[in-house]
Amino acid sequence: MALPSISSIGATFSLLIYFSLPYSITAGENNLLHQSPTARSRRPMVFPLFLSQPNSSSRSISIPHRKLHKSDSKSLPHSRMRLYDDLLINGYYTTRLWIGTPPQMFALIVDSGSTVTYVPCSDCEQCGKHQDPKFQPEMSSTYQPVKCNMDCNCDDDREQCVYEREYAEHSSSKGVLGEDLISFGNESQLTPQRAVFGCETVETGDLYSQRADGIIGLGQGDLSLVDQLVDKGLISNSFGLCYGGMDVGGGSMILGGFDYPSDMVFTDSDPDRSPYYNIDLTGIRVAGKQLSLHSRVFDGEHGAVLDSGTTYAYLPDAAFAAFEEAVMREVSTLKQIDGPDPNFKDTCFQVAASNDVSELSKIFPSVEMVFKSGQSWLLSPENYMFRHSKVHGAYCLGVFPNGKDHTTLLGGIVVRNTLVVYDRENSKVGFWRTNCSELSDRLHIDGAPPPATLPSNDSNPSHNSSSNLSGVTQVGQINLDIQLTVNSSYLKPRIEDLSKIFSKELDVKSSQVSLSNLTSKGNESLVRMVVLPPEPSTWFSNVTATNIVSRFTNHQIKLPEIFGNYQLVNYKLEPPRKRTNNNIVVIAIGIIAVIVGLSAYGAWLIWKRKQTSIPYKPVDEAIVAEQELQPI
Repeated sequence: MALPSISSIGATFSLLIYFSLPYSITAGENNLLHQSPTARSRRPMVFPLFLSQPNSSSRSISIPHRKLHKSDSKSLPHSRMRLYDDLLINGYYTTRLWIGTPPQMFALIVDSGSTVTYVPCSDCEQCGKHQDPKFQPEMSSTYQPVKCNMDCNCDDDREQCVYEREYAEHSSSKGVLGEDLISFGNESQLTPQRAVFGCETVETGDLYSQRADGIIGLGQGDLSLVDQLVDKGLISNSFGLCYGGMDVGGGSMILGGFDYPSDMVFTDSDPDRSPYYNIDLTGIRVAGKQLSLHSRVFDGEHGAVLDSGTTYAYLPDAAFAAFEEAVMREVSTLKQIDGPDPNFKDTCFQVAASNDVSELSKIFPSVEMVFKSGQSWLLSPENYMFRHSKVHGAYCLGVFPNGKDHTTLLGGIVVRNTLVVYDRENSKVGFWRTNCSELSDRLHIDGAPPPATLPSNDSNPSHNSSSNLSGVTQVGQINLDIQLTVNSSYLKPRIEDLSKIFSKELDVKSSQVSLSNLTSKGNESLVRMVVLPPEPSTWFSNVTATNIVSRFTNHQIKLPEIFGNYQLVNYKLEPPRKRTNNNIVVIAIGIIAVIVGLSAYGAWLIWKRKQTSIPYKPVDEAIVAEQELQPI
């Protein structure tokens, strides 16, 4: 699963305890977790899984080989969903799910290594402060608890199914299992569906401190959201992830099958060997030269694992040593510098004053992952390098040794700007190099037509409580807080261009749109957008204002690639100012001006009279050389 960490941005999370796998690990050799590059831990990457209780709620779960007829799979819908945040800044990517009736929105970490979806519950007394309010079952008319049965762990009263997950880094999640209507957003062809999820009552460790609300489980197991949708025959047994590139963030996720590009590179993935999504990796080439390694080095217990919940790449020690040596040989002219964290010996290079990512391919060598089939998957430098957080124009290797663990673990950095298709139906994984911010246009992936009304979000007062204008038909100003997946220093000189793009997309005059309050949020930016009526004396109808907000929430506004992805995080509809108040102010100012004018004129007349009635008195020039004026 994907969790932010107090010790590392560069790691994966322990997968859920559905798969009771043996492991051997000391207390200090737990999972590497997500956080900033300056606080990154480099402990060996392992998969320590264990049951928190002897009687697991998932004791009967296996990994079924779900197959659909080809004719059926082609006709099934898919759910296209946007990804937010940034892998190296936040330590994860999130997507949005709506749960309940009316829908309550949640930002959930995308994790192909987890097999459960969970969010904090309203009665949770030990849950952290996250991005959105807790789920309120009592406010959903479609919520139902999962009653105690022989296939789950039950609460003390044996009334309801419960779950408990513990992870090697000592974070944990536990709560009850519930079932409710889950919506996938307005770009999805898939209509809202009932699904089982966890409602947390206790969080500890990194789960408690992370900003994201919870986890969306995409792994292989009966409670996985993908498996639930496949079992109901709603989607084909496949999904895709496309992570944004360096400095851009965001991306796309597709639940269900779609037409893959013809030049996509596929490799086998054996579900019988491991519960994790593995690939058949046999070798690595650097600058076209194969590393002198036997293919068995990549053939550890779980094979080469691909996990969206991992930030960096981790190789067995022998493979890492050969890889590092080959890269350093190709860039021997570059100056090596210390890494961002003094506690670890990073392999970092001073490149140039320029910070242009597009120039990296001219400096660092190409890297290829070679599969058993003989096909290879070409990586660019952004797939194995990360930007130094303290030195401008410096980059570091995003590949690390995995210590005593023989697992090859390929995290999100390896698949930046790469569409990864997890074709579970045919037991294979595919890769296709692309710009993830343009994925839908490049693949012609159609989503559902967006609704004309603003989606309900009653459980999240921070989004719309300030704009509760029930019965008000006139709106004088629309305030929108928009988060973009580009940093503020990049956005600042382009803010006027962005304002013009927004006005063009909304089909309003450029004078009606203004952007202000640009602030930085890590590698992202937050900007306040104000939309005004065409004339000061006019207003928007409530329908028009709602439609403008809806265009942002439904992602109908199209931005150029340079601005990355955007998300509406807050909005406020203000009623028009009453004209009577303005008139009173104008009249008052006029009266004051008249009074001041008359007073000044009266004072001038008095002064003039004194000038004529009291003449200057002559002074004898023979006695006094200078003439002195009498006081007025």
